Amino acid sequence: MPSALPDGEPMPDDGALPRPALAGAAGRPLGFYLHVPYCATRCGYCDFNTYTASELRGSGGALASRDNYADTLVEEIRLARKVLGDDPRQVETVFVGGGTPTLLPAADLGRMLAAIRDEFGLAPDAEITTEANPESVDPRYLAELRAGGFNRVSFGMQSARQHVLKILDRTHTPGRPEACVAEARAAGFDHVNLDLIYGTPGETDDDWRASLDAALGAGPDHVSAYALIVEEGTQLARRIRRGEVPMTDDDVHADRYLIAEERLAAAGFRWYEVSNWATTDAARCRHNELYWTGADWWGAGPGAHSHVGGVRWWNVKHPGAYAQALTEGRSPGAGRELLTDEDRRVERILLELRLADGCPLDLLAPAGTRAAERALADGLLEAGPYGEGRAVLTLRGRLLADAVVRDLVD
Repeated sequence: MPSALPDGEPMPDDGALPRPALAGAAGRPLGFYLHVPYCATRCGYCDFNTYTASELRGSGGALASRDNYADTLVEEIRLARKVLGDDPRQVETVFVGGGTPTLLPAADLGRMLAAIRDEFGLAPDAEITTEANPESVDPRYLAELRAGGFNRVSFGMQSARQHVLKILDRTHTPGRPEACVAEARAAGFDHVNLDLIYGTPGETDDDWRASLDAALGAGPDHVSAYALIVEEGTQLARRIRRGEVPMTDDDVHADRYLIAEERLAAAGFRWYEVSNWATTDAARCRHNELYWTGADWWGAGPGAHSHVGGVRWWNVKHPGAYAQALTEGRSPGAGRELLTDEDRRVERILLELRLADGCPLDLLAPAGTRAAERALADGLLEAGPYGEGRAVLTLRGRLLADAVVRDLVD
């Protein structure tokens, strides 16, 4: 959850949505994202809307505390029920992210999930995920999460090398994420993901191979691998600017991606989104697929973003301001935008092209169709699926995905 909020029109105090947003809602999946904005320490590369205890001290007072955070977030879930009215949909996915959700007691996460179950109902096969810091969970905690209804967990591993973790300001020790996978399996979790980051300053190809091998050896059924993006305003950006650590160039990122594809494919993982691999269709992150396919989700928590029927809105960032709004019976929404048909067309291309299924060619304008023909000739799009009415990235196309997308949306 990036820390910057966009501009937009004001959000009504009651959070009401325009009537057209709910038209046809029964035919669209509905998910919930629950943001927990607390971290024990701030990682040097992090640009997310998160807060350490020292950052919150004297800022927002008791309202910003994590002690009663679950109660506050439950109030927004109840608000969602009022806003969505008689919407009959059960919730198909819930994703708890942060921050570090597992800094809260497992019972608090379970209470937040129970509120969604009570207000909306959960689909029988609902996917219920939480992110977790490897050092913030143990077998007992994971067992409590599983008993509370969670069936998928995502651990932030990032790297298996200590010197890489140090550059990222990650506090867990190498080997702990792999142990967490075993503990999660023992607790009865159906699906387990490990998040990895490549391209950290000082990381070598061998470091990256070691991280992939360690992750695969742990036995997850899903791996996410992201190129490190150095965001302005972060500690890492300042260190690079001062010359303390080198900036990683795009060619290195491309090499690391190819290594990831090779290692993961050999282990039985298949890509289904540019940065995500799974062993089976059932192991895919269905919640993220809601984002990538333009479905509906309600984002609860400070800075959380939501989308329902072409209306996108975002909450105030600070935990104190967020809690204050709900305490006063107001929506915590900071602003919203109503997407035009053209906005939605462009966003579908931007997001669906990143998927293994690709995007329909009939979404493209004439200039985009010509760009797709050039991309096909250049080996950036698959010939077979392209001929069947969809634009699908080749492996080389995945390396240049951002550039391909820019051409296709013109």
